[in-house]
Amino acid sequence: MRSRWRVLLDRLRRFEQRELRELRQWLAQTSNLVHLSILLLVPLVIGLVTMLANAVGALSFLLYPPLASGAYTLFANPEGKYASPLRFVGGLTVGAACGWLAVVLASALFYTPQAGEIHAIGAALSVFLTGLVTWALDIEEPAAFSTALLTLFVYAQINNPELYVLSIAASSGIVALAFEGWRQLVYEQRARYLYESTRGDDHVLVPMRGEAAAQTAMLGARLAAAHRAGKVVLLDIVDDERVARAERSLLRDHDQTRLIAAETSGEYLDNQGRDALDSLGGGEAVSGAVSTLEARANRIETQVGVPCEVVVAANGGNTAQTVVQTAREANCDLVAAPYETHRGTVTQFVRDLFGSDVDVLVHRSTGERTRWRRILVPVRGPSGVATSMVDFATRLAAKTGQVSVATCINDSSERRAAEERLANLVETFEGNIETRVSQTSIETFLTRHDHEYDLILLGASQNRSAASRFISPPTFERIDSDAIDTDVAIIDRN
Repeated sequence: MRSRWRVLLDRLRRFEQRELRELRQWLAQTSNLVHLSILLLVPLVIGLVTMLANAVGALSFLLYPPLASGAYTLFANPEGKYASPLRFVGGLTVGAACGWLAVVLASALFYTPQAGEIHAIGAALSVFLTGLVTWALDIEEPAAFSTALLTLFVYAQINNPELYVLSIAASSGIVALAFEGWRQLVYEQRARYLYESTRGDDHVLVPMRGEAAAQTAMLGARLAAAHRAGKVVLLDIVDDERVARAERSLLRDHDQTRLIAAETSGEYLDNQGRDALDSLGGGEAVSGAVSTLEARANRIETQVGVPCEVVVAANGGNTAQTVVQTAREANCDLVAAPYETHRGTVTQFVRDLFGSDVDVLVHRSTGERTRWRRILVPVRGPSGVATSMVDFATRLAAKTGQVSVATCINDSSERRAAEERLANLVETFEGNIETRVSQTSIETFLTRHDHEYDLILLGASQNRSAASRFISPPTFERIDSDAIDTDVAIIDRN
């Protein structure tokens, strides 16, 4: 009975974690966060103002139209022209004051309206004065014209416009204070709360496979070095358990602090390793492999300044599973593997890594490059993977590099919306970042501009359904890798 309850609780826990993860991914899109904030915060702020305005009685209703519309303008575009608390409070207050001044002047210079009548000349003059003064003071605010005209109504019906001006100043100040608190504590910190990539992926495991393993290890090291707690783990996978024991023994003899212990104790490894080394006839190949590992680890620590450890694992039959299992045991949250192809397509090893439950970066090196300063990040739109790619790019580029975040559109009418999506994506990151919108296909864009960059970061599109990937294959599968004359990294967030 207890086991059934445990199974049920585990399922509920996994369901809850999945739902929370999906909610975080949904909120990670700036437009969703903004709309949710409007739905939740604007009514609360207006409700608070209503409670305070009830003490004024007849004036309370006249506060709502400009405050509600102005509050929506603030929250809907937190980085826009009108998203300024000073502009909001000043504009609404100046508008109310201009309405008061306009009706007084119009009554003195032209005619005095009858009881309850709105002064027509005063209405025109109030709009003119509001536009003139807010323009001169650089506090133009759309809702200011609403307070200007409402002041005329207060003058005609209630005859205490000075109290309305003070009420507008006080209530708009409350709304502005709430907006600024939300913007500083929530909106501008959304990367910290919602974007997991900015907090993780600082322990990097690198399977030392293929000719470009050294370059991939340097790439992983530079990603890890962006965080204080970063480290790199070099993984050597061998087919024979005896060879694995021999390598561990040699590594332990050379540097006990660098070798990560395997499943068994160090003493067992030492004894078994020496026996294995003897049985291999001295193990020249083993010694060479160990020397290569140590040299690469020393180079990473010297050039990048990030701790580097090594681990040797025996292949259990499925290389990708061995890599993933080792990543878990070594407490690594990112696997950076060299790119591998067979007959023009990625190998099963790469596909299995993409299908695992760890974050994966697959690196295709085109030369001996170990430093990446100019980085291109093509994206479809805001998403968890897109955020990770921009985060990785800013880590690699550091303070002196250049990151370009680009998207491709089919028609010029899509340009404005595309520019807004890119702006929302990059504004939470620091560094030298530019955005590019190209009216061409992604394949053409990459082949035209690849020579401008040291590295292109692409998404693996594993978060899309199988049907979607079949209809529109991932970009890295559509492009001709031979036609791209620069390094390429493919990222999958799991």
